[in-house]
Amino acid sequence: MPEFSTNTKVRETARRNGRLSDGERFVPEETPIAFSYAGSTHAVMMATPADLEDFAIGFSLTEGIIMDPAEIETIDVEAEDKGIDLQIRLSDEQNDALVARRRHMAGPVGCGLCGIESIEQAVRVTPSVRTSTLTLSEDEVVEAVRLLNGQQPLHMVTRAVHGAGFYVPGQGLIAVREDVGRHNALDKLVGAARRAGHAGHSGAVVVTSRVSVEMVQKTAIIGSPFIIAISAPTALAIRTAEDAGMTLIALVRGDEFEIFTGADRIGAGAERRLGNG
Repeated sequence: MPEFSTNTKVRETARRNGRLSDGERFVPEETPIAFSYAGSTHAVMMATPADLEDFAIGFSLTEGIIMDPAEIETIDVEAEDKGIDLQIRLSDEQNDALVARRRHMAGPVGCGLCGIESIEQAVRVTPSVRTSTLTLSEDEVVEAVRLLNGQQPLHMVTRAVHGAGFYVPGQGLIAVREDVGRHNALDKLVGAARRAGHAGHSGAVVVTSRVSVEMVQKTAIIGSPFIIAISAPTALAIRTAEDAGMTLIALVRGDEFEIFTGADRIGAGAERRLGNG
């Protein structure tokens, strides 16, 4: 697979201590990345050109194009003059379903809600995770964010990308992915976790961004009953998490955090149980 640079050193003029001085710093790369199925482009995302197979798998899963990574036969990464084309070959059955879906497309789509056909789909019914029996202690919530803060090498260099991690109790963060886009970071994480054989219901999604409705939807689609964030949630994200039976924790700062939904899954030392009920 081709290798792409994820950051670039640029010159800058910075004001420090009341004075202007010339210097340099690293900034992240941002590249158009197309998702093409059977030779036809489905969506284009502005993203960090890294972990592209994870991105292809995770995007395909969270957008409902596939239900299992095994439904993807091949992923070819093609570098173009101004971007990257991910050529994804699906099984015949999934490809036929995608072709039928395209026939009903109403018009162009925007970043974050790719391939949707109507307003109703933008606020579509989110899969329920209410029957999941996974619980976390208060200390584990704090640990999950602390670990994520220490495992973002691109952010440490650029201070300009989002991170997403998958926290499994007793194992810590089993995967972390970064991207200039918060949805992209989560899609890459989903792909990485599924490729490693980790089921969504076994752990919690941890993100550095705010929690929007799309982040809740993507988390529910993979079956995780937890989304934990450093920033705040939107009102729609809270309502969606509540309807899905998801535990939404946000504004994690040190050992302090706020639980917006599903507080019954959090305890100071609750016995942990895994599964879907």
